[in-house]
Amino acid sequence: MNNNLFVTKRDGEKEPIDLDKIHKVIDWAAAGLDSVSVSQVEIKSHIQFYDGIKTEDIHETIIKAAADLISEETPDYQYLAARLAIFHLRKKAFGKYAPPALYDHVKELVDAGKYDNHLIADYSAEEFAVMDSYIDHERDKTFSYAAVKQLEGKYLVQNRVTGEIYESAQFLYMLVSACLFAKYPVETRLQYVKGFYDAISTFKISLPTPIMAGVRTPTRQFSSCVLIETGDSLDSINATTSSIVKYVSQRAGIGINAGRVRALGSTIRNGEAFHTGCIPFYKHFQTAVKSCSQGGVRGGAATLFYPLWHLEVESLLVLKNNRGVEENRVRHLDYGVQFNKTMYQRLIKGDYITLFSPSDVPGLYDAFFEDQEKFEQLYVKYENDESIRKKRIKAIELFTLFAQERASTGRIYLQNVDHCNTHSPFNPEVAPVRQSNLCLEIALPTKPMKDVNDPDGEIALCTLSAFNLGKISSLEELDGLADLVVRALDSLLDYQDYPVPAAYNATMGRRTLGIGVINYAYYLAKNGVFYSNGSANNLTHRTFEAIQYYLLKASNQLAKEQGACPKFNETRLSQGILPIDTYKKEIDKVCSEALHLDWETLRANIKEYGVRNSTVTALMPSETSSQISNATNGIEPPRGLISIKASKDGVLKQVVPEYEKLKGNYELLWNIPDNTGYLELVGIMQKFVDQTISANTNYDPLRFENGKVPVKQILKDILLAYKLGVKTMYYHNTRDGADDSQGDIEDDCAGGACKI
Repeated sequence: MNNNLFVTKRDGEKEPIDLDKIHKVIDWAAAGLDSVSVSQVEIKSHIQFYDGIKTEDIHETIIKAAADLISEETPDYQYLAARLAIFHLRKKAFGKYAPPALYDHVKELVDAGKYDNHLIADYSAEEFAVMDSYIDHERDKTFSYAAVKQLEGKYLVQNRVTGEIYESAQFLYMLVSACLFAKYPVETRLQYVKGFYDAISTFKISLPTPIMAGVRTPTRQFSSCVLIETGDSLDSINATTSSIVKYVSQRAGIGINAGRVRALGSTIRNGEAFHTGCIPFYKHFQTAVKSCSQGGVRGGAATLFYPLWHLEVESLLVLKNNRGVEENRVRHLDYGVQFNKTMYQRLIKGDYITLFSPSDVPGLYDAFFEDQEKFEQLYVKYENDESIRKKRIKAIELFTLFAQERASTGRIYLQNVDHCNTHSPFNPEVAPVRQSNLCLEIALPTKPMKDVNDPDGEIALCTLSAFNLGKISSLEELDGLADLVVRALDSLLDYQDYPVPAAYNATMGRRTLGIGVINYAYYLAKNGVFYSNGSANNLTHRTFEAIQYYLLKASNQLAKEQGACPKFNETRLSQGILPIDTYKKEIDKVCSEALHLDWETLRANIKEYGVRNSTVTALMPSETSSQISNATNGIEPPRGLISIKASKDGVLKQVVPEYEKLKGNYELLWNIPDNTGYLELVGIMQKFVDQTISANTNYDPLRFENGKVPVKQILKDILLAYKLGVKTMYYHNTRDGADDSQGDIEDDCAGGACKI
């Protein structure tokens, strides 16, 4: 390389490139890492240098050179590239590698309007000095390269127009902790701040995108998921649309329940007009969802729900289909189709399903969620009533259409509304669950709003987090972590703003949380068990028993201190009924593991003191935040030992945890023979999880005759999931023949919404 090249410094001055300086930085980043070569990075970088190159561009060239070397043979380049990227980030944020004092940093960013001024108002300079002593900036070195790029792209406070960065990761973690425990008594709050900081900065607890990106800033809306139900009136539809816009603009993923909207041709005002049907209103909702880009953090996205027996269902099932014209398609929403036992029985018996407009069959829509016996009686009664408009279709034809659309789009989801209500913390007679959300893991009561200020309407919010199973040394450790995360998220409910009264009232009444897991695939690999052969069943049972038990215990303790949630009386928990009492007993045939924890004492304590939070668990995809922790996402098997994920910063490579030691233990997605073992594991988890689970089904056409996945197989899996008590089904993934040796490029939870 020509050593006479000049570099352009930040102040515009030019000087000769100092290769020794570059060597020292790469050498520093490589310390303690195996299978990396400083000279390899230098050679790859030098080729791309040119005369007059800016110092900033040199940094980025070196980082890219190191990132390009990440491979299965040399996985440690992901840490070398990360350290170089952290060095670069800190130089951009602080003008030097060493971070400033915490108090000085906070004061400067509060004055600049980047941080919320309550930080300075709530904490003294002395307390900031103590917090500063808790911070371990060396933890930045534990990030992988993909994690640093996600931090830089989504989470660190920055100017998204100019690209200026204002903070580093450890400040993010400390200030999130400080915000969430600011209202705790002065004498105890710093111990909680330290405990929570340690848990999140060592990746034991994973936080969702809205909390990581938003807490400490003046924007105060951090719920990941928002569930909005529309009524069958223009006022209610307009209130729903207005609420969608407000929440999409504040980073939330949306679930819309539109099942009440009457069918095409229904009468309006005693026949004065006839109804235009569902599709124009779905288009209206789609426009609202796509109207905001969520501040550049992620794009707006939503899933819309309706029942399988809706009179327009044949038109609704194909709305995402690429065939057809714009007038009869609404392609930029995802859809959740609602099933119950009656629908499945009609399929099994080779019978017919009768379709109705909800407006023509009084009581049927409500009974669909609240009371399965009553639904069956009303359904048969209306089928036999010749005065009611209806259409009959063979159950196998309707299920086949559903399965085909699910397979071709991957994004037609399924909700078993009976399981969502029979195995739920809520009493369906007073608080039925009528919908889920974008990522199919939230199951909470909703009520349509008559107008945007309706105090009786109910918009359900869920605030998420997750335990990193790969970082937990024993199940007993979950006890302390559960206490921390429940306290933190419960505080957040009071800390955040509520742009719509229906959301405030519902949240204050129910105080719902959804805590899940990341790194499950690594957890199985570490324990030498597998998805497909039943070997992971007992471990999974023990693990999810502990998760639910310790979270309920933590919420019960908080209720002792601060009072139960006001709508505790609308839960089954108030009657002493726990998840272990209502699960689908079919699971006992799959896993006979006994219960290990003291549920009877917990039951008694809950009956006496209540719980602070109506729900505590939900299993989300965690596509982005798992990368921050260098973890496998959610409960999913990895597609490759190196996953390659697309982001706006380009393609990011991430190696599975402990790759060299455990590579033979990972069961990769397309090596799993079928969905049975995975669905059984989901059923075991669902025994304990009080909301629901983002569960995917996966199909490799090459395993089937003529390279086509039979509809019969898809329906068989759907029936198995129902039999096992699974509440919801998320993506249908089809292997597309791409090279999976390094993993597929995966999408980011429906365009980025509702990610944890």
